[in-house]
Amino acid sequence: MAILSYEYKTRVRYKDTDQMGIMHHSNYIVIYEMARTEWLRDMGLPYAEFERRGVMSPIIEVKSKYRYPAFYDEVLTVKLTMEELPAARLVIGSEVYNEQGKLINTGEVTLGFMHADTRRPCRAPEWFIEKLNEEIAKQGE
Repeated sequence: MAILSYEYKTRVRYKDTDQMGIMHHSNYIVIYEMARTEWLRDMGLPYAEFERRGVMSPIIEVKSKYRYPAFYDEVLTVKLTMEELPAARLVIGSEVYNEQGKLINTGEVTLGFMHADTRRPCRAPEWFIEKLNEEIAKQGE
């Protein structure tokens, strides 16, 4: 069960499609990142803030399952979920729905944390955990 969730909408652009007018599979990874970036920004924690605080968050693993195609000019809804608070890794699930509300793609992105100066792994920063707990409390209201 998700402890946090977020929705993001995006439109399939012409440049993101192949000759059949279908969104290229690589673009799902891009929309996962767009949604994740906006989710963090909406919480008041843009990636730039992580970097200012000396933390980087590299992607460790990406999974993506393609169920149905997305077509040029469709508006897609990306639903992000977080099942547990991060320790050394942050796992974010993604579901992508088309305009008819049909689930067309599922994915999961795992990010790590590391000190920007040493490039050594670290745990999720306390200030990030505190912010996530605030968001969990807001969504529970």
